Amino acid sequence: MANLAETSHWLRQELPALLAAHQVPGAALAVLSGDRVVDHAAGVLNTATGVAATTDSVFQIGSITKVWTTSLAMQLVDEGRLDLDAPVRHYLPEFKTADRSAAAVTVRQLACHTAGFEGDVFTDTGPGDDCVERYVDTLGELGQLFPPGHMFSYNNAAFCVLGRVVEVLRGLPYEQCLRTHLFTPLGLTHAANGADEAILYRAAVGHVRPTPDAPPEPAPIWSLVRSNAPAGARLAMRPRDLLTFVRMHLDGGVAPDGTKVLDPVSVAAMRQRQVELPPVGLMGGAWGLGWAIHDWPGGPVLGHDGGTFGQAAFLRVVPDRRVAVALLTNGGDAIALYTRIYRHLLRELAEVEVPPMPTPPARPTRVDAGRYVGTYASQVVEITVSQDDDGRIWTQEVPKGLLVEIGGRVERRELVRADGDTGPEGTFIPVQPIQGVHPAVSFVGDDGTGRARYLHNGRANPRVEPV
Repeated sequence: MANLAETSHWLRQELPALLAAHQVPGAALAVLSGDRVVDHAAGVLNTATGVAATTDSVFQIGSITKVWTTSLAMQLVDEGRLDLDAPVRHYLPEFKTADRSAAAVTVRQLACHTAGFEGDVFTDTGPGDDCVERYVDTLGELGQLFPPGHMFSYNNAAFCVLGRVVEVLRGLPYEQCLRTHLFTPLGLTHAANGADEAILYRAAVGHVRPTPDAPPEPAPIWSLVRSNAPAGARLAMRPRDLLTFVRMHLDGGVAPDGTKVLDPVSVAAMRQRQVELPPVGLMGGAWGLGWAIHDWPGGPVLGHDGGTFGQAAFLRVVPDRRVAVALLTNGGDAIALYTRIYRHLLRELAEVEVPPMPTPPARPTRVDAGRYVGTYASQVVEITVSQDDDGRIWTQEVPKGLLVEIGGRVERRELVRADGDTGPEGTFIPVQPIQGVHPAVSFVGDDGTGRARYLHNGRANPRVEPV
């Protein structure tokens, strides 16, 4: 295995070229091995200003925030004030969705994405400290995708509800809970709860492509709305501070100065498998409480990714080797960059093999898509699956809601069976890459007529009508 000095040298030599190859404007990265951390940065924080990225630059971590929100909840479990298996309504009597089954949703189901209600809801309820409370009050018309606990479907709204539970039990706004119960005991020095705090540091700006072939340019806004803070709308920090949080988890809940932040039992509980996932690529094979679990050779590996307006963050942790890598980026083909860097670092430092991302087979297998054709929809997208006379399978994705607001476009893509004849039945990848990779989708369930009930791409998009 390589040592940390060799890793640092490799990053110093390779990171600038890797950013250029994947059109990533800027990135910062930190690596933990044992008790030592090295960090590196390259590129620029904003292509319009040319300000250089440094190791102290703060980038948004997006949905990695969900692990922080879960940690806040587990602190309340440690104090005997929160029962994971109690109904959410025990703590939030006003919580409701359009389906009566929401009454049965538990706190645990919020934390492992099995609550079952629609998850991509980004309602702006204003900038005030009551924004999360007001957000939860807007969920009354939200549909239920499946009964609570039935399956996994990534759920931003559920983590906003979990953040509200934390607020009620603490009597503090969510972001103050973060600062009081995590930032301060961890001794973080470069962490920000939004743009008004991030401006005190050297802050990255997200970049987006106005057209698929255009170079990344600065995004028109900096972050998602404050009401979604518990799900990952605003939190920003430098990679080294993110690894301070990870190190606390590796040290059984103890901060670097010896402060007890979490009970070891809660740290272990967050790593335990709660739900298995269909084959959907980057999200892992299972989910714990807050953590994604990747069943990679040499693992297991814990992790989480995050995406906001033109920023993407990646975190992987190998507990058995005491190795962790945090990569924060501000645009371009960030997933392809992640794949290249993590494959090298985890192999060299932890003897973990990151499985290759799927690629289209040279000779795609033609299959009867009768089980899959139809239209599937969620709050943010409508996906129509069809099969042409040549047997080729196509999706047409029409953005809705927030995706329209941030410039989403109608996309038509050809799907092929993942790994040809050897891939899982019902799992497909696009022929053309998306951000440099071919993300898998799976058709799961049965609508009662032999057709797939859901198109699952990390979210369970239910069938709404046949073609």
